Amino acid sequence: QVQLVESGGGLVQAGGSLRLSCAASGRTFSGYATGWFRQAPKKEREFVAGISWSGDTTYYTDSTKGRFTISRDNAKNTVYLQMNNLKPEDTAVYYCAAKRGTINIKYVHGYAYWGQGTQVTVSS
Repeated sequence: QVQLVESGGGLVQAGGSLRLSCAASGRTFSGYATGWFRQAPKKEREFVAGISWSGDTTYYTDSTKGRFTISRDNAKNTVYLQMNNLKPEDTAVYYCAAKRGTINIKYVHGYAYWGQGTQVTVSS
């Protein structure tokens, strides 16, 4: 079993930045790709960014590419999401999740482990 804990959320003004962290513990995190998702009120959970276990390959959506950067430090079992130029529409609960391999990394289904989420609120 892998436990994931997100941190770093908060309230920020539009144009500001936040860095989210996803710390893994428990069973070895080795070999797991990681995705960040978000869910706004009354909306479905959506993919934000993903990264392979090695960190060599990253994935974004059109709305996050160029503003968000995903990275990982496997020595610390931690994955990061640097979010710049935040917009009010980025407001949501952000979740990290882990899965074996990167196939269908953008899809909610198929992830073995999920964190509890961290709230990000962007004011206009």
